Amino acid sequence: MPSKTKSRAADVRGLDRKTLLDLYRTMLMARRIDDKEIQLKTQNKIYFQINGAGHEAIGAAISHVLKPAHDWFFFYYRDRAAALGLGLSPYDMFLQGTGSPDCPQSGGRQMPAHFSHPDLHITNTSSPTGSQFLQAVGCAEAGLYGGEFEGANIKFQKDEVTLVTSGDGTTSEGEFWESLNTASNLELPVIYVIEDNGYAISTPVEVNTAGGSISKLVSSFPNFLIREVDGCDVLASIEAMQAAADHCRARKGPALIHAHVIRPYSHSLSDDESQYRPSEEREAEAARDPLDTFPEFLVREGIVDQEVLDAIEGQVTDEINSSADKAVAASRPEPSSALQYVYSPDVDPTGDAFSTEPVPEGKPTTMVDLLNKCMRDELRRDERVRLFGQDVADASREDALEEVKGKGGVFKVTWGLQTEFGSHRVFNTPLAEANILGRAIGMALRGLKPVVEIQFFDYIWPAFHQIRSELATMRWRSNNTFTSPVVVRVTYGGYIRGGAIYHSQSGASLFTANPGLRVVCPSTALEANGLLRTAIRGDDPVIFMEHKHLYRQTYNKGAYPGPEFMIPLGRASIVRPGDDVTVVTYGATVHRAVQACRALEQEGVSVELIDLRTLSPVDWDTINASVRKTSKVLVLHEDSLSWGYGAELAARISEELYTELDGPVRRLAATDTFVGYAPELEDFILPQVDDIKRAVLDLVNW
Repeated sequence: MPSKTKSRAADVRGLDRKTLLDLYRTMLMARRIDDKEIQLKTQNKIYFQINGAGHEAIGAAISHVLKPAHDWFFFYYRDRAAALGLGLSPYDMFLQGTGSPDCPQSGGRQMPAHFSHPDLHITNTSSPTGSQFLQAVGCAEAGLYGGEFEGANIKFQKDEVTLVTSGDGTTSEGEFWESLNTASNLELPVIYVIEDNGYAISTPVEVNTAGGSISKLVSSFPNFLIREVDGCDVLASIEAMQAAADHCRARKGPALIHAHVIRPYSHSLSDDESQYRPSEEREAEAARDPLDTFPEFLVREGIVDQEVLDAIEGQVTDEINSSADKAVAASRPEPSSALQYVYSPDVDPTGDAFSTEPVPEGKPTTMVDLLNKCMRDELRRDERVRLFGQDVADASREDALEEVKGKGGVFKVTWGLQTEFGSHRVFNTPLAEANILGRAIGMALRGLKPVVEIQFFDYIWPAFHQIRSELATMRWRSNNTFTSPVVVRVTYGGYIRGGAIYHSQSGASLFTANPGLRVVCPSTALEANGLLRTAIRGDDPVIFMEHKHLYRQTYNKGAYPGPEFMIPLGRASIVRPGDDVTVVTYGATVHRAVQACRALEQEGVSVELIDLRTLSPVDWDTINASVRKTSKVLVLHEDSLSWGYGAELAARISEELYTELDGPVRRLAATDTFVGYAPELEDFILPQVDDIKRAVLDLVNW
């Protein structure tokens, strides 16, 4: 059972007068910034406000016990006092409220209370509840890894800890439990602080949490130190935080602080708690307000006179008013600056630096083999590279490797990598896709280069939240102060006989529609090798889609091109030149289009076939040049027709090249259904060679 830390009224835990007054000042500053922001919002000088009122004591305790620029911090929006105590200034916070480009936290891109500071190790806070937990786990893993592999060049401290905070309501998110599982299993130095104010907006704790106590629910996790504390008592909170920090710094495992706090203000200015909280409850809660109880304690115990506290209040008020006025008068963002930092400004994966010639070795081999060789090369080259996912290791129980061949992925793409590089660099994860992505983001924030595998595209959706809300946005929302260049390998597609609904999906457009992501889709073994190497050496997150039908085909084999072969992103390949019709495609439909082109050639039709190779960015120059030559174009892809990737290509071609066209832009794709199990259904649903021939002939005869 979790133990309770109780406040002993006259015991100041060995803290001197100056420290006690610093704690009070931090708490008071946090509350008064909230009050000032509320005023500014009513004056339309800022555009949003969410407060941390009632959470000041646990926040001050966090910043007192932990170390900025030493430990790592994953906050949520109530952690104003903690961020102030670690070194963020009131001016920084007001700049974020006004949306000034001078804001060091996001440059006007994020709403207030989204704390961030790379020098202090405050990672960039986002709005989604619970997405920070797995990232904190990955961050802690990166620190331990940096201690073991000096070649990774990861800055770390031998006794560093990672802090992650949230409200009680967020513990209902599945990613919270996934993170607890991994933190416990790996005995990671992660401190969870659950700031329980009794409500998730209007939903009370007993509705969110079985039994009403998160600390009781998590008490069975091994290796966890658990403390339940009055989070309105700053001294008791310091004692609990110190116990947690000591436990983690001694590398005994993770810790969880269940801090009972209050919420004297409504959830935000968009909420009115009087509509769901009776006045008696609110009045009883007010009696625990740390902004009343702590100064009363200091005066009652003779630690300080009221005049000193009044002087601090005056100083805080003056600093806040001055900072707010300065922030309101600060510069405004240049509108076009919104286009900056969607992708890396320093590393351009479309440039000539990533265009190298192959140096072929050996006989042609499959896509599986050349993907494996690429990852093997990059693991040898760069100790920052770590590979993980479901079943990617040869055998998690290393002793078994003396007797067994090893698995290395369900398609054997990662076979032998764990055996050569060890379990710290190539390892299995729990069967939890969000776990894989969240941890990868946390590692990448520290400078590692995670290359992760999602076993099937059909099951990527639990990770989509991390991909869309976190991975894609990290650089842009932090104004280029944090980056997460993770490579996500995922198998996709049909044409495999028996794949059916849940092993045949494509859906590339769901990822190309996200700014910040690069999306790659090779069709040959050689291109897979070169493009994966570019993805790993680049500085942006990449969704690397590998069509499982293409893994072991004979027609797309290639010789190993050497360890430095790269293909720039955004450069299509003209598979077959032609004059009558342009076909634009990618993935498994490339070879089907080749077969159709050969048949059409016998009928006197010359088709120019373009393999995009990368879906974001797109090689518009090659498309435009081809369409200007042929004046007719067919966009071909394996995904469903409606709302698919081809719709964007067709729209842009029609918009920009309409004077060059001698016919409508046609699309050929899968039916607007799912992929069926029976071969007859799959063949009907997915584009076949004869379908391509008919579509091209229709255009020729237009």
